[in-house]
Amino acid sequence: MQPILPGAPWLIAHKSMLETNSPCKITLNGQDYVLWQSASGEVSALNNVCPHMQAPLSNGWICEEWNTIICPFHAVEFDGSGRLLRNDEWSRVPLAEPLELIIDGDFIWTYGGFEPRLPIPDLHRKVASEYEFLGVTAQRSIQSDFLSSLMINYDHDHQNGTHREFFKVKSTRSTFLEKDGVYAKVSQVAEKDDYTSEEIEANPMLGAIPEVMNNFLEYVFPSTQFFCLNSPDVKTYQGHILYPETENMTKTFILLYAKFSNSELKSIMQDSLLNAASIVVQQDADCLESLYPRQKAKIHLPNEEIMFYAEELYKNWNHSLVV
Repeated sequence: MQPILPGAPWLIAHKSMLETNSPCKITLNGQDYVLWQSASGEVSALNNVCPHMQAPLSNGWICEEWNTIICPFHAVEFDGSGRLLRNDEWSRVPLAEPLELIIDGDFIWTYGGFEPRLPIPDLHRKVASEYEFLGVTAQRSIQSDFLSSLMINYDHDHQNGTHREFFKVKSTRSTFLEKDGVYAKVSQVAEKDDYTSEEIEANPMLGAIPEVMNNFLEYVFPSTQFFCLNSPDVKTYQGHILYPETENMTKTFILLYAKFSNSELKSIMQDSLLNAASIVVQQDADCLESLYPRQKAKIHLPNEEIMFYAEELYKNWNHSLVV
């Protein structure tokens, strides 16, 4: 496949998503890789294809003593740089192809083997330093091309339809607060109907949402949307992460952060917040996977300037100097 946005930094995982000494397969721009994390927190990544007889390394296991991955076919083993270990001796050169990673705190980034065209953004580190990390939710491979998946994150009108049953949004109004290259900050005012007591009992986080929401969103093209929900009891930062698996598959997950007015509220709301974020992704995925092939729109809605900004960045990627 033709690589999507070559040279963009992709956030492929948070360290909490990797079990200790357990291989994890990811797909980026049509290529499979295997990641693993040692007991000391060191993260390694290789091309998932064993250079011996092309078995998937992610089906193998980890040697804790050497921090190597062992092929499931013939039990040959490689370290994180791709060197073969045999008879307690290392090959002089790498035989398996390593994937270069940039580890920034708990964030695992990669350029997927391409020359970087953008720096690793510092927004994720900033949010992690100021808010409590609640966990990862909504890991999903969506049967959708990357541009469509990207634009739904910049679409400030679809809450009225896609998410109406869950969030009861009646109207939204969005405005650019800042726009600087691949970074954008947007304010959003959303009005909603009231929830019933039964709905709040089933999802306690709904009780913290005011009737008029004054939210803001921060974007770092192309990988990240942080949605900030403000209420008197809790302030959440939801990091919606995307990267292209193949031409028609997009990986997404949410990194959820929050500040609570008291610790008791956290114990009540944490699971509900993670579940609500997962519902949002499920609803978006259902929408994306039901779309007909893209055609030129004959209707324009009020808040689409923000969405068109992302589309323009995407379409001009190969013709602009984004460094």
